[in-house]
Amino acid sequence: MIRVAIVAPSMRILGGQSVQAQRLLDGWRDDEDIEAWLVPHNPVPPAPLRPLLNVKYLRTVVTQLCYWPLLLRELRRADVVHIFSASYWSFVLSPLPAVLVAKAYRKPVLFNYHSGEAPDHLRRSFIAAAVLRAVERNVVPSTFLRDVFEGHGIRAEVIPNVADLDRFSYRIRDPLRPRVVSTRNFEAHYNVACTLRAFARLQTRFPDATLTLVGAGPEETALRSQVASLGLRNVTFAGRVAPAEMPRYYADADIYVQTPAIDNMPVSVLEAFASGLPVVSTDVGGVPGMLRDGVHGLLAPDDDDAAIADHMIALLENPDKARQLASAALETCRRYVWPVVREQWLAAYRQLRILPSSRPHDTRASAAS
Repeated sequence: MIRVAIVAPSMRILGGQSVQAQRLLDGWRDDEDIEAWLVPHNPVPPAPLRPLLNVKYLRTVVTQLCYWPLLLRELRRADVVHIFSASYWSFVLSPLPAVLVAKAYRKPVLFNYHSGEAPDHLRRSFIAAAVLRAVERNVVPSTFLRDVFEGHGIRAEVIPNVADLDRFSYRIRDPLRPRVVSTRNFEAHYNVACTLRAFARLQTRFPDATLTLVGAGPEETALRSQVASLGLRNVTFAGRVAPAEMPRYYADADIYVQTPAIDNMPVSVLEAFASGLPVVSTDVGGVPGMLRDGVHGLLAPDDDDAAIADHMIALLENPDKARQLASAALETCRRYVWPVVREQWLAAYRQLRILPSSRPHDTRASAAS
């Protein structure tokens, strides 16, 4: 059995990395080949220090004071250290310490980078590029990120995100109604403002159209003001929703829309596929690697609300085409389910376990595994 320490944010930070880490932990539970456990980026401090988590800057200090001892204790017993990573300061505060401790213990590192901001991050940060070259194996969830890494001379291979699609029920939309859902958080790079502008155009053509925004984040106040300034009707802010509650929001909608400016491999698109929703998205990052325009959904240029609206109107005016896209999209979901992805992770862990930890692993030689 291979012992794998998964260093990632816990579900106290609800986001793509924490959800993916939890899906790996759930998948490995009771597995005869892998013993996996979480080493959280965000450990819960002792009770007397917890009030400091509400204070900016002190929160970081307290977290680091708890995080380093946790790494020193938990990584010692691992055969492989699997480190999740985002970009910028998060990279320095969470993955970098894990790499340093793993190297001190001479443990092989599998570095699992997830951020769609990689092009800018790697251009700006010589530290990030040096770390990624120094670890034994880099794994990314999309061909988009693999290509970004290779452009910086960093070897990487693709193992896709795990999609827990059993929770979602495929339903044919007949009739297809102007009920739109978006499940991206209210962060600037997800550009939900573009979704609202596109919906305003849709509502001039279909006055009874509805839009449900599932998510939360720092842009919420500005987005609510935009709804008012555009005079939009039937817009629902559902707030942050736990993963177990997500299926009903897809089930209640007929079209899925997202308009990110930066993205990697959004599992929300796969969830829409599994629910039978035709998908309209901006053509950015790793999205076109998941969704071929005109085959699995419809793509529009970045920040082009007119094109997004035109695509939604085209689906509503040609529902047979919308159902055809949804059917083709469902077929792509098979490559993301746990039994398939499990074999890829198992092969990566096995190869790392037998590698000397003093030299980086050439993933190009083993990408076919």
